[in-house]
Amino acid sequence: MSIRKADVSSLNRIAARAGLVAVIVLSSACSVLPRPEPVDTYLLPGAPASRMAAQGQGEPTLPVSLRVSRPVAGTQLSGQRILVVPDANRVSVYKGANWSEPVPVLLRDRIVEAFRSDGRIAALSSDEQRLQADYEIASELLAFHSEYRDGAPEVVVRLDARLVQRDGRRIVASRLFEARQRPAGVAVPQVVAGFGEASTTVADALVGWAAGEIARCLPKACAD
Repeated sequence: MSIRKADVSSLNRIAARAGLVAVIVLSSACSVLPRPEPVDTYLLPGAPASRMAAQGQGEPTLPVSLRVSRPVAGTQLSGQRILVVPDANRVSVYKGANWSEPVPVLLRDRIVEAFRSDGRIAALSSDEQRLQADYEIASELLAFHSEYRDGAPEVVVRLDARLVQRDGRRIVASRLFEARQRPAGVAVPQVVAGFGEASTTVADALVGWAAGEIARCLPKACAD
C-alpha cells in the first residue's frame, strides 16, 4: 500500500499543529505555578562573650565530662519556622522567615556555648559527637515562640532539663527553666533579637544550676 504525497503533507501538518498545542498547554501550565516565597534565614543572636563568661569566673574547674543532648521537642518546635502565638488558641509562623537550623539544635548549641564560656566543666561535648561522658544534660523543649500580650510580642523560651549521671543513667536533678523577653518592636529582626536574649538567659541559668549540682555530687559521686 502506497501513501500519496498529499497524505504525507496532511499528516505533517496535523503533527505540527499537535506539537504547537502541546507547547501552548505546557507553557500555560508553567505560567500558573506559584513563585517561591522569598525567605529570610536568621541565626540565633548571641550574647556578648563578657556576659557569658562572667558567671563561672574565679570558680574551680570540675574534673568531669559533660554531654549536652539536643532537646526533645514536638512537631511544631522541631522545625525551622519562627513561631508566633497571635491569640490564646492559635499558632502561626512569621511569613518569609526561617531559623538557620532546627530549633532544638539552636538551643543545644547555645547551651554548649554557655558551658564553654563558663569554663567550669573540664570536658564538654554534644550528642552530635556521640562521645562518652560522666554526665549528660537531657531536656524537653516546651516553648520557643513569641506571643502577643496587650498588642505587643513577648518571646517565651521554656525548657525542662535533667542532669543525668551516665553511669547507671541516674537522674541527679531536674529543673524547669523559663525566660520571657519583650522585643524592642514587632518587626521580625527585633523579635529574633528577643529570642537570642531569652535563649541566653535560659542557657546561663541552666549552666549555673548544672555546675552547682555536679560540684555538690563530686565528693560522694551522687551515689546516695
